[in-house]
Amino acid sequence: MMINMTAPCMLGVEGIVAQELRFLGAENVRAENGRVNFCGDFDIIARANICSRYSERILIEMGRFTAKTFEELFQGVKALEWEKWIGKYDKFPVKGRSLSSQLSSVPACQKIIKKAIAERLKGKYKVSWLEESGELFQIQFLIMKNSVLVMIDTSGNGLHKRGYREISTEAPIKETLAAAIADLSHVHSNSIVADPFCGSGTNLIEAAFKAMNIAPGKKRDFTFKHWSFFSEKIWDLEIEKALSEERKNSEFRGFGYDIDGKALKIAEENVIKAGLDGYIRFEKRDIRDFSCGFDKCIIITNPPYGERLLDVEQAQTLYKIMGERFVKRNGMSYTIITPDEDFEKIFGRRADKRRKLYNGMIKCQVYIYFKG
Repeated sequence: MMINMTAPCMLGVEGIVAQELRFLGAENVRAENGRVNFCGDFDIIARANICSRYSERILIEMGRFTAKTFEELFQGVKALEWEKWIGKYDKFPVKGRSLSSQLSSVPACQKIIKKAIAERLKGKYKVSWLEESGELFQIQFLIMKNSVLVMIDTSGNGLHKRGYREISTEAPIKETLAAAIADLSHVHSNSIVADPFCGSGTNLIEAAFKAMNIAPGKKRDFTFKHWSFFSEKIWDLEIEKALSEERKNSEFRGFGYDIDGKALKIAEENVIKAGLDGYIRFEKRDIRDFSCGFDKCIIITNPPYGERLLDVEQAQTLYKIMGERFVKRNGMSYTIITPDEDFEKIFGRRADKRRKLYNGMIKCQVYIYFKG
């Protein structure tokens, strides 16, 4: 059965997500702002959840239609074939967003959508009320400029929750963003990667996952696994496939530095949970003492900045030090993410490439220096 799906993602990484989903075997892949639409079967549902590094979650697309009134919203939702997925006893809570639309009240939209689905299911199952004591089918909706998109979540927790970071530092970078930055930095199986502001180690762990082709979701749970009609055989085959494609002989090495001893301890614990013990090392070191003794090395870092940990003046002092320590040398590349638009001027060199991305709600620039 071919299923229409959509993968929400961070703004700026839609192209990376689309390329990844095609590689995973998805069909009819189409990127739009903040999401990538695609088609596939139950194998793809499992594979995308287990293997996608950059998607925020995998959603089944139930339908799209225009609604400017609550009656149009009700009828549009009720017309969809919910009984194909949701059983007589299943739970179907509703949550979502409304942006630039006449139906601006999210709680009101939630109630209307819930009522419409319930009326449809009561009619199909010929019951007067629904117990909602069974399996979970989380309904999500997005109303954008009066265009309604209604979906069922297959993931549960967002895909950025890999399972290795139960404890984090004060301002961690999101795992999906770190994975995207590793991709933009051209991390390969034999790469040496260093992060002089490593915090809880996320940049290095995601770089290692990419280098070693480790599926980020192989150790976690997903909502779709608990649906009675989902075959455990598909799950077992997809996990087996993901494990067989890991690069066991990868020569990847990661080195993390930070002045915060507590952060380094958390980073070491995260590395062990991620199954990467022996591939990434940490050391307490100030940026003023940063140096790299390797012929080739990729520096990926998310330095502290005004909105995060330091005031703007302190952050810019760090950028100046980085400019002095990140020397021009063949074989070296530098990828720095920061919201400071003046970064290049303070760092002392224009980036070879720039990319706009978001760290949570903060608009950032990724500055990439390829040339030594």
